[in-house]
Amino acid sequence: MMFLKKTALVFCCSLLAGFCQPVDSNAQIGGDNTYEFLNLIPSARISALGGKMVPVRDNDLNLIFGNPALLNASMDKQFSFSHVSYYADIKFGHVGCARDIGKGQTVAAGMHYIGYGDFTERDFTGVEVGNFKASEYSFNLSYARDLRDSSLSIGAHLKTIYSSLAEYTSVGLAADIGLNYFASKPLLDVSLVLRNAGSQLKGYRDGETEPLPFEVQLGVSKRLAKAPFRFSLVLHHLEKFDITYTDPSKEGQVDPLTGEPIEYKITTADKVLRHVVIGSEILLSRNFHIRAGYNFQRRKELGVESRLSTVGLSWGFGFRVSKFLLSYGRAAYHLAGPSNHFTMSVNTGELFKKRSTN
Repeated sequence: MMFLKKTALVFCCSLLAGFCQPVDSNAQIGGDNTYEFLNLIPSARISALGGKMVPVRDNDLNLIFGNPALLNASMDKQFSFSHVSYYADIKFGHVGCARDIGKGQTVAAGMHYIGYGDFTERDFTGVEVGNFKASEYSFNLSYARDLRDSSLSIGAHLKTIYSSLAEYTSVGLAADIGLNYFASKPLLDVSLVLRNAGSQLKGYRDGETEPLPFEVQLGVSKRLAKAPFRFSLVLHHLEKFDITYTDPSKEGQVDPLTGEPIEYKITTADKVLRHVVIGSEILLSRNFHIRAGYNFQRRKELGVESRLSTVGLSWGFGFRVSKFLLSYGRAAYHLAGPSNHFTMSVNTGELFKKRSTN
């Protein structure tokens, strides 16, 4: 209990530190950190539900990448693989597996990867001198254990990070720490996670290091007892209240009729909603689910005002074929096009189980 109290105290202090910052502090969160690939969406299900943590305790191994406390014994011998063909020939994905070690404890191992493709190298005069590649990897070890009769669980990821960008290389170490509370009677999950707490051990340049994309997330999910629906609400970047982006193209604009400068205002409601991601699942059967999500920040920052279209919306589905669970997620980021996520999961214990002979 003393360990649990100390962990809860760390979470509370982190939340208070974020929300007590002055509102007029620097708002932007993008471009300030290294290893931003750690924030890429690791699975089709997470993509379909808005791209952030999915606070649901079930047997989906992919959910632990949002919150390691969701790792549990029902994921024993699960193997999962995800792949995304992203923009501009960028490809990323992850692979992972889990093992129940008894006494309410479960471990997992996995790897995130991203390949930025092949590039042409030129000298300062523009003459081609060769080619180079760029890629980044995160090798993950996870551990979770149940507390208080499995209603409360705690977990952690340890991430060893390697980045290679042409002749520049970097090594880092990060950790995620999470809590999850599951109430079986109201079918309610509450999750809290600290993500990417760590540092760059070796910078791209000697003596220079950059911060990691640290983040605090809080999520709640509720499944209806007498209807096949589950709803989720996730609040992200709780360590910082104002995460709005000031568009430089809107600064210095002048009203053509009055000649007065146009003041670009961001309301408090806008600042609050950019922390919100909502999602829902229709659980039609054990073997087929439909999913949808909405990310307020994504719509505000990536939408084109003249044609917002479906930016910020995401959807997908999951279905079982024999012993394989296949999932698809599609998220609209910009008018330039969506991302398509594919995930395959299988329980290797069932896949290779020997048939009994009479």
